[in-house]
Amino acid sequence: MVSKSAFRIVFMGTPDFAVESLKALVENNYNVVGVVTNPDKPAGRGQQIRESPVKKYAKEQGLTILQPENLSDRDFIQRLKELDPMLQVVVAFKILPSEVFNIPEYGTFNLHASLLPDYRGAAPINHVIINGESKTGVTTFFLDDKVDTGKIIKKKATEITQDETAGTLHDKLKMLGAELVVETVETIRNNNYRAISQDELIKNRQTLKKAPKIFKEDCRIDWQKTCSEIYNFIRGLSPYPAAQTLLNNSDQILLKIFQAYPEKKVHEHACGTLLSDHKNYIKVATPDGFIYLKEIQQSGKKKMDVKEFLKGFKNIEAFNAV
Repeated sequence: MVSKSAFRIVFMGTPDFAVESLKALVENNYNVVGVVTNPDKPAGRGQQIRESPVKKYAKEQGLTILQPENLSDRDFIQRLKELDPMLQVVVAFKILPSEVFNIPEYGTFNLHASLLPDYRGAAPINHVIINGESKTGVTTFFLDDKVDTGKIIKKKATEITQDETAGTLHDKLKMLGAELVVETVETIRNNNYRAISQDELIKNRQTLKKAPKIFKEDCRIDWQKTCSEIYNFIRGLSPYPAAQTLLNNSDQILLKIFQAYPEKKVHEHACGTLLSDHKNYIKVATPDGFIYLKEIQQSGKKKMDVKEFLKGFKNIEAFNAV
């Protein structure tokens, strides 16, 4: 068994989700000899140069930081080799070329925010809620030449609550993932594991549930779907990128919906019909009931409670949601 101090680790990650895992390694006294993260880039209205959350934390800890523009760059790979990592840990980062993930003696593992082999892809947190799942989790696996297909090392599961959003699940899995990263590093350091091929887990299954990247055009609500499907869709896209609908009349208004709740009820309204008391609620008709809007944002304006929205929007029932 290699001692903690001798077990040299390079960490790779960029967003807030990855910070907790890096923090867990540092606070558990692992020897993080380098951190690889995205280059600084302009962001916001002022286009000020912004550092990634992982870089900010790594700077605070005095860690060596690499920010390659190109992961296949010869200079970057040489610098990585000079760090002499025994293990590389990847959390919410880019797809690595084989010449990078094959550097360490003990391999390179990735933390994925689903229970693999289901929900491979860029947006597992969103898709498990959109699909109405009651359980998800995190998985660590060794990288190979395909995306999210490598041998599984460890998993941790958690429940998805009825009112869970992508935002709350993100934070839950961020913490659970940090625990799993530490456990995985320890089991690899002790050589106390059996990596399981994902092919073994899927050999008797016809299809896998997928988690492709979500684009703006994927965020429109289909009011022909059931209350439950629409409610899950709104939760699965909240707070980002947010479910959207058009309020259609002589004008068209884009509305983002961050919070809502369903009411299953028999009615005779056409799907997308807006109903309101003009003071406390807006509800939208679906085939089997209504979706009550709670927190919304009209294009070009701030996010607000529906009661506040109705104070400045007097003719809501003249529109249809499409």
